[in-house]
Amino acid sequence: MTEGTTSAAAEGADTLTRLEQEGEIAADYLEGLLDIADLDGDIDMDVEADRASVSIISDIGGRDLQKLVGRDGEVLEALQELTRLAVHRETGDRSRLMLDIAGYRAKKRAELSELGAKAAAEVKSSGEPMKLKPMSPFERKVVHDAIKAAGLRSESEGEEPQRFVVVLPA
Repeated sequence: MTEGTTSAAAEGADTLTRLEQEGEIAADYLEGLLDIADLDGDIDMDVEADRASVSIISDIGGRDLQKLVGRDGEVLEALQELTRLAVHRETGDRSRLMLDIAGYRAKKRAELSELGAKAAAEVKSSGEPMKLKPMSPFERKVVHDAIKAAGLRSESEGEEPQRFVVVLPA
């Protein structure tokens, strides 16, 4: 092994350890929140795409957890930001942690990937750019990834909260 390979491996291990620590801090914060709200849920931690990922799941259908998702994921977005702030308070570092509750984000990711693929197919056939409806940063990221996977380019335009994806022809 060369010195560069050794330091890259050590850096990767440090990053993984840091992300696992973020997940642990987030899990502790969310467990406290669930206790305060008197809600049942299990917390699952992982590291995906260079960010900590924490999910709250329920064995009993997750109906109570829907309160933590809110309409169109609004409460989930707010809880994610609060959880990121809790991690920041403990570590001093900005967190890109992703929070999912009752599978809401996983389901939304699948729907958005399909939307991105359909939009890419339509732009390929028409040759014209296509503007999509305004989306949250998470939603735009998923759509951008799906469009890139389909072999096209996209960009975001507009100002929050009306920022949207434009799918561009090849």
